Amino acid sequence: MALGSLGGVLLQHRLPNGNPVPYRLTNLRLPVEIPESELPTAIASALRVPVESLASCRVLRKSLDARHRHDLQFVYSTVIDFFGGKIPSHIRKYDNLTPFSPTPFFEPEPGQTPLDQRPVIVGSGPAGLLAGYYLAQKGYCPLIVERGEAVKSRVPANRGFDRGGEFDTENNYLFGEGGAGCFSDGKLTCRITGPDVDWVLQRFVECGGRPSLIYEQRPHLGSNKLPLICRNFRRKIEAMGGEYRFGCRMEGIDIHEDRVRGIMTSQGYIPTSQLILAIGHSARDTYQMLHAAGLPLEQKAFQLGLRIEQPQQQINDFKYGRPAYLELLGAADYSIVHQTPGRRDVFTFCMCAGGIVMPSMSEVGHFCTNGMSNSRHDTPFANSGIVATIQPDEFGSEHPLAGIELQRRYEAAAYALAGSNYLAPIQSVEDFLADRNPASNAKLPSSYQRGTHPLNLSHVLPPVITNAIRESLPAMDRNWNGRYLQNATLVGPEMRGSSPVRIPRDRETWQSPTLAGLYPVGEGAGFAGGIVTAAVDGLRAARKLVENYAPLAPATQLALT
Repeated sequence: MALGSLGGVLLQHRLPNGNPVPYRLTNLRLPVEIPESELPTAIASALRVPVESLASCRVLRKSLDARHRHDLQFVYSTVIDFFGGKIPSHIRKYDNLTPFSPTPFFEPEPGQTPLDQRPVIVGSGPAGLLAGYYLAQKGYCPLIVERGEAVKSRVPANRGFDRGGEFDTENNYLFGEGGAGCFSDGKLTCRITGPDVDWVLQRFVECGGRPSLIYEQRPHLGSNKLPLICRNFRRKIEAMGGEYRFGCRMEGIDIHEDRVRGIMTSQGYIPTSQLILAIGHSARDTYQMLHAAGLPLEQKAFQLGLRIEQPQQQINDFKYGRPAYLELLGAADYSIVHQTPGRRDVFTFCMCAGGIVMPSMSEVGHFCTNGMSNSRHDTPFANSGIVATIQPDEFGSEHPLAGIELQRRYEAAAYALAGSNYLAPIQSVEDFLADRNPASNAKLPSSYQRGTHPLNLSHVLPPVITNAIRESLPAMDRNWNGRYLQNATLVGPEMRGSSPVRIPRDRETWQSPTLAGLYPVGEGAGFAGGIVTAAVDGLRAARKLVENYAPLAPATQLALT
């Protein structure tokens, strides 16, 4: 079909620099059977233009509409360029087509104040990783100190523990290169959008993630892919002048006249005036050190609960109305929220389709769970956190670290009651709802590799959370027509969904209001809740540093190499 046969006048729009204006097409719904390669044809059909009139198109957003089980659809938001920047007049008022002018990524001019020493980043999780990448890219040669080991050592250490080995307090699922995020499923879902998020996702793609991560509704790297991606980040940072020190635990901050002057570590003293604190939510000894040093800390609400496991096939059967959908979409996931009569939200968290339950501890003599799944989602188990938020006035103390002590109390109980060998406390849903002790010889299925121990899970949670989950599970099951709790077991506790502590900072400078040069960032500072939000927070702190200080002088950079 020739464009002229549409009977419309061609309209031409251009940006001030003379370039044609791209257009955004939203809410394009296609059956999941239609591959992305056919998007240009589908777009042309929706707009009633020949496909030859489209110069290019790219996906901004792709989400799954699964409300109708027998008619699953992908919903696309795309950017289109018309040849010559010309758009047929008959579609100029098309509701879902608008000129597209994205907000550019902000790149500040470096400040003028010279740095005497390179910036130091404590922690190599998502916040520290992206802060380090940005600073290295800009010539600041950051030093990243990490209490744990490189991923090459973390993987065998974790496998050894899963087989029954000793627990290592410094090299485990929480501490080491990549932080807790390296072995926490790799979900890149977040509630914020914009150029900073796009920049972060693009860095993950450059370091080994698939290109579709940038626009998928629920992008997932997979726990098997994350170690390689973290290593690739390190190699890029080192190639740009940055440095890592593993097995290097921060043990104190050198403060002079309310400014950072350096840090004391297990490997000696490191001078610095610019310290990005990206410690993660489980460095409890570091919180205690900061409190003893007089740094202001605040209590913060956090999420805790249990993990529920079901056969993955059961989830697939409920979510997918056609067997062919499983081959197209892979293992099905879910997200459920219920509000109790007392107005406490209980919700699923970090759902791992085709995944496993894993340990998530940072201290000897404590036990806590989390979940993860590899990129193939290929185990027979589905698991998800079932959590609720506990408020500071329920901690039982006004001490800023009272939330941590609450976590410790129930994690220690879980460890002791389950046999003091890092077995996972487990209970059938029926026994949990009835507040009934399980039989001591109960054999319940679970993906937790080290082994399980039957236990009444009400002993490993605060009563307010136990009651909220008990009230919510039957309602969740009714929404699934009785197929959610079928064949389900519970393990727990799940205590590390977010940090119970916030380290205050100034909204403009990103620095501590009482200690100049200290930038608290990420989940450990209480300002993020996931890989991407933590990474964005680290990026923004690094950008604030760049605004205020000049890159290291060439002579200083040369001396570091």
